[in-house]
Formats: sequence, C-alpha cells, structure tokens
Amino acid sequence: MIESRDNIEEINFYKYWLILQRRRVAAFSVFGMVITLTSLLAFSLKQSYQTQASLLIKTNRTSSLTGLGETLGKIEPLTLQGNPLETQAKIVLSRPVIDKTIAELGLKEETGEPLSVQALADSLSATGAKGTDVLQISYTHENPVEAARIVNKLIEIYIQQNIQANRAEAASARTFILDQLPKAEVSVRQAESNLRKFKEDNKVISLQEEETAGVQAIAKLEEQISENQAQLSFVGAKLGKLRSQASIDSQQTVTAASLSQTPGIQQLLTQLKEAQSQLQLALIKFQPEHPTVLNLKEKVSTLNSLLTQQTEQVVGQNQPGLKNLQIGDLRQNLLQEFARTETEHLALEQKIDKLSQNLAIYKERAKKLPKLEQTQRQLERKLQASQGSYESLLKKLKEVELAENQNIGNVRVISPAFIPDGPTASRKKLILGGGIVFGALLGVIAALALDLIDQSLKTVQEAKELFQYTLLGIIPSFSDNHQQNWLWKSESEEQIPKLIGRDISQFPIGDAYQILQSNLNFLSDQQLKSIVVTSSVPKEGKSFVAANLAMAMAQMGNKVLLVDADMRHPTQHHIWDLSLKNVVGLSNLITNQVNINIPIERVMQNLFILPSGTLPPNPLSLLNSRRMAELVQGFIRDYDFVIFDTNSILGTADATTLGRLTDGMLLVVRPGIVEWNSANTTKELLKQSSQNVLGMVVNDVSKNREPDSYLYFSQESVESRNPWQDFPFKKKTSLSNTDI
Repeated sequence: MIESRDNIEEINFYKYWLILQRRRVAAFSVFGMVITLTSLLAFSLKQSYQTQASLLIKTNRTSSLTGLGETLGKIEPLTLQGNPLETQAKIVLSRPVIDKTIAELGLKEETGEPLSVQALADSLSATGAKGTDVLQISYTHENPVEAARIVNKLIEIYIQQNIQANRAEAASARTFILDQLPKAEVSVRQAESNLRKFKEDNKVISLQEEETAGVQAIAKLEEQISENQAQLSFVGAKLGKLRSQASIDSQQTVTAASLSQTPGIQQLLTQLKEAQSQLQLALIKFQPEHPTVLNLKEKVSTLNSLLTQQTEQVVGQNQPGLKNLQIGDLRQNLLQEFARTETEHLALEQKIDKLSQNLAIYKERAKKLPKLEQTQRQLERKLQASQGSYESLLKKLKEVELAENQNIGNVRVISPAFIPDGPTASRKKLILGGGIVFGALLGVIAALALDLIDQSLKTVQEAKELFQYTLLGIIPSFSDNHQQNWLWKSESEEQIPKLIGRDISQFPIGDAYQILQSNLNFLSDQQLKSIVVTSSVPKEGKSFVAANLAMAMAQMGNKVLLVDADMRHPTQHHIWDLSLKNVVGLSNLITNQVNINIPIERVMQNLFILPSGTLPPNPLSLLNSRRMAELVQGFIRDYDFVIFDTNSILGTADATTLGRLTDGMLLVVRPGIVEWNSANTTKELLKQSSQNVLGMVVNDVSKNREPDSYLYFSQESVESRNPWQDFPFKKKTSLSNTDI
C-alpha cells in the first residue's frame, strides 16, 4: 500500500532551515526582486512637508434638545452615535468639506484641471488624540506654504458647516416641538379628565386616608364584636344558671307567674316560706333529732303537699319544674331576674349581628382598595408623564429659540496650521526596512512553496522512512568538499560517471564505499556472491555506485566481475574505456555468439568488466532465459563476487527478473531525483515480486542539508597513500551514446 507523505514527514525547525538551504536561489531571487522594487519606490519619493492643526471638539447639546421621553409615542433623540472624535474626523474629511475647500482655494492639478477630491483626501488625515477631546488634522504637500493654507481653509469651512448644521438642527427641533405642543396639551387634559372621572365613579377622596381609617374601623369592630361575644357568653352562662336554679324554662316562668297570683297558692307560699325560715333557725339552734326541728320539717312537708295539690288543680298534673316551685319574694325575684337576663341575651345577639354586618361592609371595601389604588396610580402616572412632556416641550422650545439665534458650534481651534520649518522625515528608511522584511518573508514563502510542489525525496531520513530498507551506505555529495561533480561529459555531451582514484579523489567517497562493501560482507551469515544494483528511476547513480563498489571490493583482494546488464542504456564500457567498446558482451554470450572469455576484460587488479554487448530488441527475453541463469551460476563459480548493473525498476522488469537469479538486490536512492510517488511504486513492485532487497545506498548526500548527522568524515581517516595507486587505469577517452 502506498504510504502518505504527510504521515512520515517530520516537522521541526531544522527541517525548514534545510528547505531554505535547498531553495536558497529562489528565496534570494524573490528577496532581491522585492528589495529592488522597494528601493526604486523609496528613491523616487519627492521631498514633502507636513503641517498640523488641533481642534477641540465639545459636546453638541443642540442635538439632544428633543429628548422628550414618552408622551403620545416614542421619539428618537437626535444624539451623536459612537465616539464623537471619530464622527467629527469623518466629517472633516467628507466630500462636501473637501470639495468646497478645493473650490475656494482654486486648487488644480499639474495639468491645469481642478484637483480631485480623492487626491486631496489621500494626503489629509484626521485623528483624535488618545484620552482627550482634541482632533488633529494633518496634511502633507510638496509646498509648505500651500500645505498650511489648505489645512486652515479646511478648518474654516468645517467650522462654518458645523455652525450651520447646529442652527439647522435647532430649527428642525423648534418645528418639531411646535408640532408636538398641542398634542401634549390634549394628552394632559385627557389624563386629568380620566383621573377625575375615576374618583367620582368610585367615591374616592383619598385612598390612603380611607385605607388607614378602614383598617382602624375594622380593628375597632372586631374588638367590639369580641367584647360583645364575651358578654353574650357570660349572659348565656348566667341564664343557664338561673334556669338550673329555678328548674324552669321560659314557659315555666309564665306558669309560675300565674300561680303566684292565685290567692290560695299565695297564702300557702307565704306559710311555706315562714315554715322554711323557722326550720332553718331551728337547725342552727338544735340537733336534727330535736322535736322542734322534727315538727317544723313535718309542717314544711305538709305545706308542700297542700301547695302541690293546689297547683295541680290550677295547671294540671305532671307540669315540669313545678315540683320545686318557690314561694314568696324569692320565687318572684328569680323569675324577674331570669326574664331580665333573657332580654339582655337577646339584645346582645342582635348587637353582635349588626356589628358583623358593618365589619363585612368594611372588609368588602378594603378588598377593592388595592385595585382602586393601582388604577389611580396608573392614571396619575399618565397625568404626570403628560404634564412632564408638556412642561419639557415648553422648556426646550425656549432653549431651541435661543440656540437658533446664536452662532455656536462644537469646534474651537486650539492651534491653527503653521508653515512647517523643514521637510518631514524621509520615509526611505521605513520603506527599505519594510521591503527587507517583506522580501525576506516572501522569499521564505516562495522557498516553502517550491519545496512543497517538489515531490522528490530530499533527505536520508525521508528515504529510510519511506522504503524502510536497511541503510547499507551513504555516498556523500562532491559539492560538500568543493570538488567537481561525480559525472563528466563526453564530446557528445553524454554524462558518464567518474571513478574514485582516477577521476575523483579518495576522500571522502572512497571511505563511503569501503563502509558499503563492509556492510554487505556482514549483512548475513552466508557470504554474498552476487547482487543486482538498480534504482527506482534513471539518473540516481546506479552505474556510478556499481562501478565504484566493484573497485572497492577488488581493492580488498576479491576477484570481482562487474556485469553491465543494462541492455537499453549501457554505461560501464564508457566508464572503463574498454578496448572492445560494446561490440560484444552479455547479449552475445546469452545468444552463444561468442566464447565467454572474449568479451570479459580486466581493467585493474582483481576487477573484470563484462559490457552489455549488442543491444537486443527485447532485453527481457534474454535476461529471463535459461542461458542467462546458467551464465549467472558460472559467474558465481568463477569469481568471488559478481555485480550486475541493471536499468531502473520503473518501466521495465529487467532488474526484478535478474534479481531472482542473484543473492539479492541493492537499491540506489538519490535525494532530489526520485519522487515520492515513484519511490512508493518501486517499493510496492519489489514487495509484490518478492525480491530479496539487501538494503539501500543513498547517493549524492549533502551533509549540510541533512537534519541528522549521517555523514562524518575526517581528513585524518584518509591514508596518506592512495589505496588505488597500485591499480593502474586506462586513459579515459571521450565516449557517447550513454546515460546513467
């Protein structure tokens, strides 16, 4: 599965520094262009003079003369909105003020045409001094006298228009007030009429006093009812006591009165009374068994018996309460007291009922008082509001009439514009400084944008994270040591890789190949005999790596065969300047056209080269043949190590076909050449074809552009003697028809 670049890219500051290093040409180009343009702009500016005037802005009271509140409807106040200084600054720089200034001063362009409003406005500025009510007006012009004249005229016109605006506003307010006065008067009369009608309908004089008096009356009535109820309870108890003592009720009282008027019964009652009195005296003097006491008791009993007989004859038998009928004055007094108490009880009941009725009337009135008070307050508020509006209108009318007749504005000149003594400070430094900052910023953005557009791998870390193969070697860039490029051109302008010791110096490239061949030797328990050197795309330096790796292995005493298996763009015969050129080679051996010993040429001690031979129309069919497999086995048998230089993986299957015949594949990666998509595709193809990728070699690595210290070479690590000085090379000649 192809991996996303965003998932494996590290983000750090050093990485962006490396981007700037890689794209420094573009960044410096953009920076230089911006600096050039800003320099031209700065030095083209003419000398200018700036003058300044100060105005005091006072609060505009005229605009709030109609703040009347609510009467018949809501009236929007004519007040200033926002910051007064900002508002006045906009007015000063408004088109009418500037247009009139141009007309009165007769300002003209260089062509003789009247000066445009925009041209004058661009050089004018009006700002409020922080924390004050002062407005500062500035103007910049090439002529100092003209600058002061324009600012003073602008202030003069602004003050005139301000006064006219205030007077016009006052006149508008007066018209509005005169229109509202009749309506306000009608509103007052209507409110007064509604309040008067309310008091008449509800018989209201003073609700507050009525409420106080009502509370007192209710309390007094409740107190009287409580007192009368207590007295009624007392009279009722007394009436019950009398009824109990006399053993009579109201009917018995009438019956007893009629009996007391009968002559015989009256006489018996008198005698019974005398006998009872004597009995009481005797009981005091004598013992109950005394004869006198006994005689008197018998007499009382006889009289009671006679009285009962007489009573039954008058009122009939079995009348309740008559058996204990009293006689004489005592009986008469009890009856009178009972009748009087009963009359008093009845009077108290009637009085309590009357007081309760009065209390209910007061309470009913008290329940209505809150609602009446609420209605009265509403009517009074409306009346007060109407009266307040009417009175305010009358007051404002006087103020407006006074303001309308005065030339009072909101502006006072603190300091007029004077002719400046010298030109303003040059803006050249500011423009140049801004250009430097902007150019640097734009250059950084351009570098980052170019790097973002460039989809190629740029560092060893990116290659490791993308391929995830073992890193067997890093070939440093020649430019880090101020040496020539690792490619040289023939007369036909074909780029041919160079050889260490013959075309380029040993340090540090030779050390890198010694490390590479050592890593290959220790890569596995079994000794490697054959490898395929390839890359994702052309121009990554696979032929350069194959040639110099073969030389490094031969220098270590191994018998090495370097086979140029790239039958599409062969290179090795150019690198080694073979005597047979590329007339015969691998393709001729596969087709059995020549003997195996003919095309193989010894170029230095322990190092043999087999060129590609005649270019076939279909190289893949030759590489995938049985004869090729036999040749590979023969090479492995006859040599200590065999290196196959093949074409790139993408576009052909030559490298993957040959990789199955060898011990493994060595992938060459060159930052800045192979792109992410190509590298991802290569990794996927190698995985699908089950190739044994031994590892990868990162070619042309600049240590100044790496975020990690992968490269460390010291001149002291190089032997004083060239390790290849004992291996003579053939003289290099100009060749053509080749590429990496």
